[in-house]
Order: sequence, then structure tokens, then C-alpha cells
Amino acid sequence: MNLRFGAYGIWFLAFLACAIAVAFSFAALDMPVARWAFVYMNRMAPLGQGLGSAVLMSFEAATVVALVLARLVRGSISPLGKVTALACLTSLCAYALDSGVLKIFFGVPNPYDALTERTHHAFHLFAGSPSSGFPSSHMALAGAFAGVFMELYPFSIRIFSALLLLGAALLILGDWHFVSDVIAGGFVGVSAGLLAGQLWRIHSDWGATESRAS
Repeated sequence: MNLRFGAYGIWFLAFLACAIAVAFSFAALDMPVARWAFVYMNRMAPLGQGLGSAVLMSFEAATVVALVLARLVRGSISPLGKVTALACLTSLCAYALDSGVLKIFFGVPNPYDALTERTHHAFHLFAGSPSSGFPSSHMALAGAFAGVFMELYPFSIRIFSALLLLGAALLILGDWHFVSDVIAGGFVGVSAGLLAGQLWRIHSDWGATESRAS
């Protein structure tokens, strides 16, 4: 019970820190950084085509299908394969939640619209679309995948943290997202991944207990 309360307490503190960081970034960093990236980093645009959300989701979906086929053919897959499938499915669900619910609710324009269409950088509640910027669906997608591995394989925390920071930097410098977008998207994604990992551990422990009892 204390362990669970401690985990919830840590998550709540992380949520507060995320909210403060988002508020500060929204007010002081988003537009200046986006203007600078728009002027000096526009050569990164082709990278967005190769790392677009459709490409990443297709790769994850193909990975899940391959693992399911391996399970049907061989009768089982390795624990790493199971975790990989869980990470991919959690990632896809986090992306769907972010793109289909959160972006529409908050209605924050993406940097391109804010800089070229003169759309006011603000919250337009219930007036967004999947192409809105806040939170970043790319970061939700990547964060959820990473969160599962970070929960179930703690040694991977540093590796995935570094990769997420790199991804966030590329999204900001490429002017695909504001700083606040990637902070919020990363938090949503990692939270989803950690939750999925905890539920998987509980499920695995329950299954092991049932097997011993029988």
C-alpha cells in the first residue's frame, strides 16, 4: 500500500512539475524558439517526412502483426517480444488519445499555423483538430513506447530518456512543435507507458500465482 501511494505521489509531483514547465514554456519560450527555428532550421523539413506519425505507427502495427504471427506459428514468443507488443499497442493507443481527444480539447495551433497563418498561440478549448500542436502526438507515441520498457526494464531508463530528449529537440528545432507541446506530450506518453507496464506486471504476477495454485 505504501509503495503504491509512493508511486502515485511521485506521479503527482511529476504532474505538477510538468504543468509548471508547460505554463512557463507557453508564456516565455514557445514563440521565440519557434521563430528562431523557422528562420535557421528549415532545412530539417525533409526529416519530418521520414519520421512522420503515419510511418512510425505503420512500423509499430507491422511489429505487432509479426509478433502475433510468430505466436501463432511457434506457440509462444519471448518475454521481450511480449513487452515489445505491449509497448507498440500502448504507443498506438496513446497517440489516438492525444490526437483524437486532447488536441481537440486544448485547440492550440501548431508552430506553422502560428507563424504563417497568424493564428494566435493560445488555448482554443474544444476548437482544435488532429493537426493542432498541444500535446505533441509524436512525443505521446514515443513516450508510451519508452514508458513500458522503462517500467519493466529499469536498466533502459537512461537509454530511453536520452532518446526522448533527442526526439523532443528534433521536434522543436524542426518547428513541428512548441516546447510546451513536447513537454506535455512526453508526460502523457510516458505516464501511459508506465501505467501499462504496471498493469502488465500485476497481470503476470496474477498469472504466476494462479499457475502455482493449480
